Amino acid sequence: MKITIKDIAKEAGVSVATVSNVLNGTGRVSEETAKRIRRIIEERNYVPSTLARGLKNKNTQLISVIVPYLKKGDFEENPFFWQLVSGVEMGTKDQAFNVMLTRVDRDDDLSFVKRHNVDGLIVVGINADSALYQNILDLKIPTVFMDSYIEQPGIYQVHNDDLLGGYLGTKHLLSQGHDRIVLVMGRLADRGVEYQRLLGYKKALAEAGLAYDTHLVMENGGSMLGGYHAAQRITVLPEKATAAFVLSDIGAMGLIKGLNEMGKKVPEDISVVGYDDIFYTEYMIPSLTTIRQDIFKKGMMAAGLLLAQINGEPVPEQSIFLPVELKVRASTAKRLEKGCE
Repeated sequence: MKITIKDIAKEAGVSVATVSNVLNGTGRVSEETAKRIRRIIEERNYVPSTLARGLKNKNTQLISVIVPYLKKGDFEENPFFWQLVSGVEMGTKDQAFNVMLTRVDRDDDLSFVKRHNVDGLIVVGINADSALYQNILDLKIPTVFMDSYIEQPGIYQVHNDDLLGGYLGTKHLLSQGHDRIVLVMGRLADRGVEYQRLLGYKKALAEAGLAYDTHLVMENGGSMLGGYHAAQRITVLPEKATAAFVLSDIGAMGLIKGLNEMGKKVPEDISVVGYDDIFYTEYMIPSLTTIRQDIFKKGMMAAGLLLAQINGEPVPEQSIFLPVELKVRASTAKRLEKGCE
């Protein structure tokens, strides 16, 4: 039989309001009474209903992390999203919010927000010129945009120093003597994180006196399969490349697999740098040199900004900018003359 708050109140010999105060940390309850109530709650394995709380405070205790236009299956293959949602969950656990990860296929596919009465949104990697962006604003609910670089006042945002990340990865390869560095990315048209990383790539090349070569920039390589296919494209370049900077660790994993199948060794034939530092890059063979961003912390920061909006609390800054760093491992080495050709 399901235990209710009324059952707890009856056994403790107090009112329902007193039990509610103990659960929520509100009101005045003697320490002796609070201990008795908490003991009964633990013995009966009572779990408060988030729905009941929502009816009282007008919230459903539900937030959604939205990833626009992500292909089916990309959630499952990319630990980036697992770490991100874990950070969001940690950032909301004190207020007992539930987190829902949602893939949005179309600009108008936001019916779930009203259907579930979602309290707030964390939107990952959206283009401010898209119809979906405007549709999200039209919902008029608390929202935090992540990895989006939106130039509009009043928008809550969290992102990393992606330009620096692009610069550091390229600079590292240049320092190893590589001067033909392939950049494997998602879509060049997107003006978010990958565009910022591309700017960092260009900056490092310019400092080294090297011209930016569009033939060395390969799109649609952000997924594991995309990186895998990029390996073949690299090996048929007119001029050999000795290094590749992949703007996601998942893409780098696919690239290394593809190179290995074509008889190319990493880093002997080609050095590879990834981006993100997802939790198992250190255990790959070879371990992956990558640009580390604190994905978990980014999720926590976004959750904090969102809860502040939901609860009507002030925040010191609406835009949070997190640092990145280079993690050098075994997938990069000094240039050898062979390369990929």
